[in-house]
Amino acid sequence: MAALIDFPGGPDAMALIACLALTAAVLIFVFLIEPDAADSAPHRSRLDQLMERRDIIYDNLRDLRFEYRSGKFAEQDYEQMKQALENEAAQVLVEIEVATGNQALLPRRDPDVRGSSVATASSKSQG
Repeated sequence: MAALIDFPGGPDAMALIACLALTAAVLIFVFLIEPDAADSAPHRSRLDQLMERRDIIYDNLRDLRFEYRSGKFAEQDYEQMKQALENEAAQVLVEIEVATGNQALLPRRDPDVRGSSVATASSKSQG
């Protein structure tokens, strides 16, 4: 303990140096260390992303239908937007089936043809 008291400037100077060192460490940590984006983002699987996208498309379809009924869209515009959303929903549903391994409902064709045939099948079933 006697060595601490012999420090030039005494214990007050030593406390001041400790405070300055702590302040410098905090400033370096706050301003110079960049956090990794993966640390703060929740880890979501591809299936979670697809399910969220599907829900968003369904919400958009519901909102579109409401706005059409309230007179905000002409019938032709409504049909075009509805068709685009339904096609997108069909593609997402195919991706969900692929991600879950449930390929029983998928036609056994070329992958490029698969998306258009599912979209056609969904529009026929809704028509």
